[in-house]
Amino acid sequence: MEKLFKLKENGTTVSKEIVAGITTFLAMAYILAVNPGMLSAVGNGMTFPAVFTATAISSAIATLVMALWANLPVALAPGMGLNAFFTFTVCMGMGCSWQLALTAVLIEGIIFIVLSIFGIREKIINAIPAGMKKAVAVGIGLFIALIGLANAGIVAGDTGTIIGFVNFDMKHTTAVVAMIGLIITIVLYLLKVPGAILIAILATTVIGIPFGVTTIPEGWTPFSLPAAPLLFKFDFAGILSIKFVVIVFTFLFTDLFDTVGTLMGVTQQAGLVDEKGNIPNAKAALMSDSIGTVVGACLGTSTVTSYVESSSGVAAGGRTGLTSVTTGVLFLLALFMTPIFALIPGAATAPALIFVGFLMLQQVVDIDWKDPTEGIPAFITILVMPCAYSIAKGIAFGMIAYVIAKVAGKKAKDIPVATWVLAAIFIADIIFEALK
Repeated sequence: MEKLFKLKENGTTVSKEIVAGITTFLAMAYILAVNPGMLSAVGNGMTFPAVFTATAISSAIATLVMALWANLPVALAPGMGLNAFFTFTVCMGMGCSWQLALTAVLIEGIIFIVLSIFGIREKIINAIPAGMKKAVAVGIGLFIALIGLANAGIVAGDTGTIIGFVNFDMKHTTAVVAMIGLIITIVLYLLKVPGAILIAILATTVIGIPFGVTTIPEGWTPFSLPAAPLLFKFDFAGILSIKFVVIVFTFLFTDLFDTVGTLMGVTQQAGLVDEKGNIPNAKAALMSDSIGTVVGACLGTSTVTSYVESSSGVAAGGRTGLTSVTTGVLFLLALFMTPIFALIPGAATAPALIFVGFLMLQQVVDIDWKDPTEGIPAFITILVMPCAYSIAKGIAFGMIAYVIAKVAGKKAKDIPVATWVLAAIFIADIIFEALK
């Protein structure tokens, strides 16, 4: 282990790394309940058990690749926001089949592998305005929070206004249980309890039993053999359409900045970056999420990306890939716990979605609001995502607004060439949709 992970060089021990890996798993294991619950909402054969298997296996493989190739204490799993885009925008909003959506994820992963090999991902990142990167993360955070509120039945459209809170009475037991779960999540997080989100999900599930929100099937057992994943369920018939190109780009765009932002944050926290702030083994780290995405698509789940919850493991002392090995092995063991996670109702996972929204919203302070050419496009991006119920539309209108704002503000020279191209593509797509 010393030779493989360089434990002494990184000032750590086997016991520290194992504890850190367990901590990371507890912090992000909520995805085993949230991701299958979200993707299975698409229906038409995409079931909770199948997506659960795909989530656990793809998370394990990507995390182990990160561990053994990049030697970093970073875990990966299907990304929050990306799974929302997959379900609510691509499948439910655009009317695409989940097979076509998985095809888009596959192609995104393949493109990322190529871009990572040639070091192009870093160049693309530098070409996109920093403020827009932050705005996309914030917008997705609000979008996810809105999804959580809606899934919990806390907000509804029949309250006398466009949208409003329901009454927290026994007619709305799902909302009551979800609100209790949100309170538990907040309290545990503020008390810095490891795995706060997962513990809150499990506690809310138990609380939901007397409310009739959590139902235990007859003959239920906590363990079972894993269900078969949705292997190679692709649809290449519609890949030449503009709609498909926009879908692939949105997956690319979101995953690109999500992964790099997480890697930078976690490695800086761990003190692993060099004097220039560069990420060690960056190419291998970026390849890990690319491979995980391809594997995930082949198994039947949305884009796999690096998880910011890895910072909890770093806080517990994790400094090497041995932390990630521990987390990856725990994801494999979770394969035999499908019935436990399937028992968790939407009211229990909704608080996790709402709280993840809070975590993503924190990046809003890094946007330059004093410069209207930066603030206005960021505002439009953040506003459109939850209001249009579409991550893609938020990015599209935000990029178009960025070009308009910079030109009107006599700062056209600040617009990267890539941004001009992206704005033109989005305008063409809007015109195409209007003429259909």
